[in-house]
Amino acid sequence: MVDGEWAGWGTIPGLVRAATERYADVEAVVDCGGRVRVSYAELGARVERAAAACLARGVRAGDRVAVWAPNSLDWTVAALGAVSAGAVLVPLNTRFKGTEAADVLRRSGARLLFVTGAFLGTSYVAALRRAAGEGRGEGQGEGQGEGSGPLAGLPGLRDVVVLSEDAPPGFLTWKDFLAGGEGVGEAEVRAVRVKGSDPSDIIYTSGTTGRPKGVVITHEQSLRAYETWSALAGLSRGDRYLIVNPFFHTFGYKAGILACLMRGATMIPQPVFDAETALANIAREAVTVLPGPPTLFQSLLDHPARRSHDLSSLRLVVTGAAVIPLRLVERLRQDLGVETVLTAYGLSEASGVVTMCRRGDAPQVIAATSGRPIPGVEVRLVTDSGATAPPGEPGEVHVRGFNVMRGYDADAAATAEVLDSEGWLHTGDIGVLDVDGNLRITDRLKDMYVVGGFNAYPAEIERLLALHPDVADVAVIGIPDPRLGEVGKAYVVPHPGTSPTADDLLSWARREMANYKVPRSVQFVDTLPRNASGKVVKGELRGGWAGL
Repeated sequence: MVDGEWAGWGTIPGLVRAATERYADVEAVVDCGGRVRVSYAELGARVERAAAACLARGVRAGDRVAVWAPNSLDWTVAALGAVSAGAVLVPLNTRFKGTEAADVLRRSGARLLFVTGAFLGTSYVAALRRAAGEGRGEGQGEGQGEGSGPLAGLPGLRDVVVLSEDAPPGFLTWKDFLAGGEGVGEAEVRAVRVKGSDPSDIIYTSGTTGRPKGVVITHEQSLRAYETWSALAGLSRGDRYLIVNPFFHTFGYKAGILACLMRGATMIPQPVFDAETALANIAREAVTVLPGPPTLFQSLLDHPARRSHDLSSLRLVVTGAAVIPLRLVERLRQDLGVETVLTAYGLSEASGVVTMCRRGDAPQVIAATSGRPIPGVEVRLVTDSGATAPPGEPGEVHVRGFNVMRGYDADAAATAEVLDSEGWLHTGDIGVLDVDGNLRITDRLKDMYVVGGFNAYPAEIERLLALHPDVADVAVIGIPDPRLGEVGKAYVVPHPGTSPTADDLLSWARREMANYKVPRSVQFVDTLPRNASGKVVKGELRGGWAGL
């Protein structure tokens, strides 16, 4: 593939400046139910102001800056401002509990955090303060020094900016943070030296070990991947893009914010998915583009109020993360009149995109496969014996190309487990290629399952459930669910002398982990099936274990 426009942008700060100039009068972001509207010129000015404020607080090239907040204009400005100041962005999952967020902040070595004041009835600041207090004295992430920030348990975190008008003592409000950058000029911001080969972000994703690992991706990888994605999807100037995919996820940030910057599309962030709100947004804002998991579109199609909203503007839908029923593709085209429906496959370790269907593909291809490799990317399927699987035969999906991560942050051992000496990324997913090169994901070597578009990792959930005082042993598997695709089921061996109930255990789990991780059912057993090496044989659990 010859160099595309990504090479001209060079870096994400370069992209922001180019978008500001090229699309100055185009509406860039619509937020707060349409009450806040900013142009690309205004967005660029806000990002530059945030970058200046980062520099004023001592942020330097290569520092890690985290954002723990829902989709919003402020998230966009804070994140792009930090990256424009040369920082490496660390987005945090809004479904994290305080202990989960503190762990990522500690290990990433974040020196600045932007955090929402409250979201869905939860004070993120209070949760973080409790967790940071509990984490006092634990091991620090690489590069963290003996700082004296506002959270004793996170000494490397020098500043916390609350994205609201109020903040506790020791924390900064968004307004005060921005005011601090007024003495930093435009020339100083633009003098920040960032190269395309520098890390642009670290997206934390769990693996089979159950502990989140930081995927390191560079500026040029992100730009090239999502210029390609935008071209294949057909995103264009004037599109109005409802971004329901969370910004903390590769797809929300890069296929959302970065793609819109590339094409001059209007971003309409929605903080949390609600079908009624999405329908209203589509109708009010004449939304043309809506990516999301299959469950999102099923909810919209089946909503009783759907016919009372004008959805005729919607022209492009991109989905994935699960098997797509052919009927869903047909309904999107017939019931909603969507011109283009595409499916795709990706993972954070490959910049979020590996294969995509193409405009014009048959509905059967779109429903049954995740399309073909994007330009510049190779995919091969490898059998248990190490041979390349022929078309129609299953094998582990290996990926090689410009999009493959540089590695896991400060974790050479984990990196070596998935990246081989020839540059192939071993994804842990099992797939089948058809004769035309379309990939169909059929299973997972890893135990990960997908809950309504969110990846859930049994090892991580098991590790948390094992902290319950009545749990002696536990195994979690994904089981089919008609609404969410898959949900967790926990097999629990109680401690002798205890009699926990499923309700008690699930209530406890809801307090300790993100909601999508919480199993939907619990089955108590006397023992778990294990092999000779002591590992739980989850295939037996899925197949109806005789010991149940």
